[in-house]
Amino acid sequence: MSRFNTTEISDPSYEQDGLRFITVKSKHLKGRGDICVFVPREVSTTKDLPLVLLLHGVYGSAWLWALKGGAHRTAQQLISAGKINPMVIAMPSDGLWGDGTAYQQLASGDYAQWIVEDVPAAVSENINGVSAASPMCIAGLSMGGFGALRLGAQYPEKFRAIAAHSAITAINQMKLFVEEPLSAYHPPDSADSSVYLAMQAHRNKLPPIRFDCGTEDLLIDYNRQLHSQLTQADIPHTYQEFAGGHEWPYWQQHLTDTLLFFDQHLNNA
Repeated sequence: MSRFNTTEISDPSYEQDGLRFITVKSKHLKGRGDICVFVPREVSTTKDLPLVLLLHGVYGSAWLWALKGGAHRTAQQLISAGKINPMVIAMPSDGLWGDGTAYQQLASGDYAQWIVEDVPAAVSENINGVSAASPMCIAGLSMGGFGALRLGAQYPEKFRAIAAHSAITAINQMKLFVEEPLSAYHPPDSADSSVYLAMQAHRNKLPPIRFDCGTEDLLIDYNRQLHSQLTQADIPHTYQEFAGGHEWPYWQQHLTDTLLFFDQHLNNA
């Protein structure tokens, strides 16, 4: 029985490069939500395929990681070269409220549960090889990095590993990008509004963590602070810095690092 009242999925006759598109009516969104899904060529007989959730940043939607970042091509190249095992990548919209939902529960919808409950269910219902038993990882960039690190910490039983690029690390940094008032989000002392507080609250259950940031990124000091906080709290993690700014060439390049990291923990679990 489907979790969703209505579902639409793209016709394989018109799909390209392994990309499929799903739209479902979600109670958490109080409306419809879109998911772009990459299905690699090497999945015809595989069961319980790993599922990676890849979250976009502000202003974007479900198409962003694929059609601005080429995430599907990066993944297929790594798979074809034998550097990672086949995995399905789900790239959902954030819910499309304002300039960005921060993947939180807001008055307009529960954008956190859309990601952790609805998106995996929609993919497992519609994509052969993905099931409720598929191991999952979650990653994202900027606002999506905030969502991935925070949701990964808050729901550690769901994810084998979590990662982020150029992440917002606390909700007050949303003011650097959006016109919506911070009062629309959770208060700054809430664990739902801080990656560090979320990780502190679940420190004994956290999956492996990796995040990176460009040295010319406007969020570099916040990422360095998070690294310092986690180090002082003795919370295991991997943090790296590379040349680059808050821009697609940086994310395109370093998505490879995240997929290699995920493959390691998906297959060593």
